Amino acid sequence: MNMLYPLKFRPILKTLVWGGEKIAPFKNIRTDQHNIGESWELSGVKGNESVVAEGPLAGKTISGLIREYKEKLIGKANYEKTGEEFPLLIKFIDAKQDLSIQVHPDDGLAARRHNGSKGKTEMWYVISTDKGAHLMSGLSKKITPEEYVERVNDNTITDVLHDYSISPGDVFFLPAGRIHSIGSGSFIAEIQQTSDITYRIYDFGRLGLDGKPRELHTELAKDAIDYTVHDDYRTHYTAEKDKETVLVSCEYFTTSLLDLDRPFTKDLSGLDSFLILICTAGKGEIIDDIGNRIPVRQGETILIPATAESLQIVPDGSLKMLASFV
Repeated sequence: MNMLYPLKFRPILKTLVWGGEKIAPFKNIRTDQHNIGESWELSGVKGNESVVAEGPLAGKTISGLIREYKEKLIGKANYEKTGEEFPLLIKFIDAKQDLSIQVHPDDGLAARRHNGSKGKTEMWYVISTDKGAHLMSGLSKKITPEEYVERVNDNTITDVLHDYSISPGDVFFLPAGRIHSIGSGSFIAEIQQTSDITYRIYDFGRLGLDGKPRELHTELAKDAIDYTVHDDYRTHYTAEKDKETVLVSCEYFTTSLLDLDRPFTKDLSGLDSFLILICTAGKGEIIDDIGNRIPVRQGETILIPATAESLQIVPDGSLKMLASFV
């Protein structure tokens, strides 16, 4: 008997020095934690594996589900490639202060340096912003690896980065190797490879929660940075109401936007993959092809198993979602 159905998971809340107060009310949860910078919505990272929140499979980890259901949960090609490790990490990020300037290694460098680990290519979707919200993405001028080190040491690295004012709905794609920083006032959904490897380049002289300066990875980052300069690092798209708009498509994930006022049916019959639905606004109901009905609201993330043939999304008024698969 197939017990798989659309799944919700318990959020993994991360207290961080730059964190704010938006995540708990956005997700309609109560917590005594302060400075919640991240909510890991769906994670296969060892030591931070998501646990099913409700239903007959409640209490099971994502890796335990993959071990039990294999390609039925994540798709044949994904299971052959990543085994019991879920291939994506989904987060909400609330930046009350600027995050450190950082970079992530690609697959090859991560594997060589970190015992076969994967690199980190990711994307950001801006959910909401405070006045003056901004972020940095990519180099604004050509520099050498040696100049990079000099600029970190003399506190001028921000002078050679693109700094963007942002608004809700903005999208940025960040392939491994691209320098970046989420700025203060940003509330963002992040979709990324399953990797927690970050090289911190510059931290604005900030102290960590322990009162000590946080470690920098200047030399490690030097070889990880892609020094290519582009004119614009923002992802441009035109959304259509009640239709699916592809935002990013790369070898690691494809993510679309669904901005719905009317019921929407998505055909999954040719998709050899799970589907992740991240609700960024509104509420409604998810109905799969065998009749499972799952309510969904802003702040919730739902995993649709690869066995699903089709899906109906029914908004209650209006509903905005990101849909992502591998």
